[in-house]
Amino acid sequence: MEELAIKGEAMEQEIMPSFDFLLEGEAEKNALLAEHRAWLKGIRRERPLPKNHHRVAVYIRYFNQTRYEDYLSAHKKQFLDTLALCPNWEFVGFYVDEGSTAPNMENAPEWARLLQDCYEGKVDLVITQKASNISKKLSELSFCARLLAALPKPVGIYFVSEDIYTMASYYREDLHDPYFLPGPDWTILPDHQPGREMLHD
Repeated sequence: MEELAIKGEAMEQEIMPSFDFLLEGEAEKNALLAEHRAWLKGIRRERPLPKNHHRVAVYIRYFNQTRYEDYLSAHKKQFLDTLALCPNWEFVGFYVDEGSTAPNMENAPEWARLLQDCYEGKVDLVITQKASNISKKLSELSFCARLLAALPKPVGIYFVSEDIYTMASYYREDLHDPYFLPGPDWTILPDHQPGREMLHD
């Protein structure tokens, strides 16, 4: 009987908890992501497993929503309640960028702080509601995923709305594609150079 209880507990640790509370009212906004999701339906999905130890950070882009009297606190509580289902996960903290910081990734101080903590080995799993929380540019998303995956202690990102985990085995070949990484012929543009503002379009 005790063996069955242990086996049942082990099976629970194999199941990713549901973050469905983030999906309410979400519409498909990006044709490429919609196509990608269609492809994902045909394969066995991989998500971060609760049985594995992860140091988890939650990244939130907060736009002063009024769904609740204190929307941000309610949103954080939902995350904490869901993460509590994963006893092997160590919650590092919330990183919240507010209002005018979106959608430019370079103007998001909490995202920058989160990246620094990833580089310092404090985080190995980032959970966020949707890809556009980080950037609306697929090239920036891909670049960040590759940089984080290339760290000595690789860091994965799980996008709840898109149900995409960047460290899934079927992304590994893409993660090691050097296309987006700086090459020896790259030069850093000075901030005052005319036309530099086009980089942020």
